[in-house]
This record gives sequence, C-alpha cells and structure tokens, in this order.
Amino acid sequence: MEVLNQSTIDLDRYFKRIHYKGDCARSLNTLFDLHLSHTQHIPFENLDILLGKSISLALPDIERKLINNKRGGYCFEHNLLFAHILNILGFPITRLAARVHYRTNKILPRTHMALLVHHDGSNWLADVGFGGHGLLLPLPLKENVETTAFGWTYRIKRIGHLWALELLQKESWSTLYSFSVEPQEEIDYKIANYYVSTHPDSPFTHTLIVQSVCPKERKILRNKVFTVQTPSSLFQKELKDDEELLEILLNEFGLSFPPNTRFTFKE
Repeated sequence: MEVLNQSTIDLDRYFKRIHYKGDCARSLNTLFDLHLSHTQHIPFENLDILLGKSISLALPDIERKLINNKRGGYCFEHNLLFAHILNILGFPITRLAARVHYRTNKILPRTHMALLVHHDGSNWLADVGFGGHGLLLPLPLKENVETTAFGWTYRIKRIGHLWALELLQKESWSTLYSFSVEPQEEIDYKIANYYVSTHPDSPFTHTLIVQSVCPKERKILRNKVFTVQTPSSLFQKELKDDEELLEILLNEFGLSFPPNTRFTFKE
C-alpha cells in the first residue's frame, strides 16, 4: 500500500476542474463522490498522440494538461492523478496493471492502469481512466457481487489467480479487463505508456478515441463516428468533415482546439 505525505497538486484547482464541492474526510462517501465527479468532468482521450506529441507521466505535466489546460487523457494520466489526490486525502492505495480484453480475443499486454483503494479493512476497485465503458463508482473487490449504478451493472470475477472486471451488456457479461493485486511501480507504467503511445500495434497510435461518461449517458467518438449510449438506447452519427469533428470535441467533450487542427488517424 502507498501513502504520500506531500504533493504539488493544487487541490482547489482539481476540485474546481471536476466540479467537486463535497467533503474531504477519508470516507467511502468521499471516495465515491470524487470518483463520480472525476469521471464526469475529465474526458478520456488520446488526441496528443495523433498530434505527434509524447505523453508525459510526470505529475506536474499531468496536472498542467488535465487540470490547468482542461484537457483529457488516458488511463495512466487519469489514474496517476486520481491516485495522488486519494493519497493527499489519506487513502492507502495499491496501483495495479490490467490486461484489456474488451472487444478482442487477442492476448494483449498489461497496458491499463487501475487502483485498489483500502478503507477500514475493505478493498475497492477504483478506475477513472477506462473511458466509455468504465466505472462511474468504485466496486468492492468481492467475487460475483453484482453492482448496478445508474442503470449500468458490473461484477468482479475470479479467473485463477486473477480478478476480472465485467460489464453486463444485452443480458450477457463482457470482460473489460483482468488484473492481479501485485503493486506496480512508476517504471512499469512508463514502459507500458511508451508502448501504448508509440507502437504501431497500439490502437492509440492510429485511432482517434475520445470518451466521457455520466449517469445518464456515455459519449464515444471513434475516428469520425460519434456515439451516445444509454442503458436502453444507442445513437450514432458519422461526422462529415474535420470541422464537424472539432465542433463535437468542443460541444460534447469540452475540448477546444484551433480551427485548423488536424489529427492523424486511419479512417
């Protein structure tokens, strides 16, 4: 377990970024409220990669990007920031590495970051960085306990020595990712981040992905297809050009770019 005593993060600016006005006491209510506020107000996105920029995991750079510049990021940026916030508030955590299974039958490397939060003898899976199909609220690390929040139902299963996070979709369970509870070090994420942001086999190097979640709906932009999903409906729209893409980024995700911005991805 990890607890930090000092931080350069400006808590007030972070709370303003995620529209959080709740308590800072070390309680499950605080954990749940922070998790929900973060996922609703900081989108998941890989746009810097498609602009030819590198992804820094240094905390000051993450703070500048996600908080000060009001951008989004992907799992390492989101969960490293959230882990630091939780540590400031006194929550012991274990940083995890997960293998994504969603929409693939391939064995992929452990390139997803999640968190295990320890509170009063119980363990909670927290993850503010999985994007459109990810958690809105933490889940107890208990096998086969179904948890429904805002119409979305999840559970955690055991697969041998591993745990697996599953989402109920159309009356069947989809495995999002699997993980062990082995603590990860910063260098582990640096290696995974380099692979995810530079390797041609990584979808983040050639596919535009922007996603946000809230209790009522989930918004997903994949290249030029914009999707809005609720627990009971699905809306899709194909964007006609780069200008409409920039409008969607601003109006639906709060991400502002100059009018001539062009992202490099395979359509």
